Amino acid sequence: MDMKAKEFRDMTQEEIQQKIKSLKEELFNLRFQLATGQLDTPHRIREVRKSIARANTILRERELGIR
Repeated sequence: MDMKAKEFRDMTQEEIQQKIKSLKEELFNLRFQLATGQLDTPHRIREVRKSIARANTILRERELGIR
């Protein structure tokens, strides 16, 4: 499932960092499946990458005091 920005904004800093870690692990596994020809849902790679980017954006906004 693709996570929305609001879902990340409702999390604490530590929760977001933990989520990024788990998303990166999922992305690694998806890329491994792609390389071995076992990936059934190639669009999932794009969704995970976007979720990681959203999470990093929220962290950066908080760092800069935006929102």
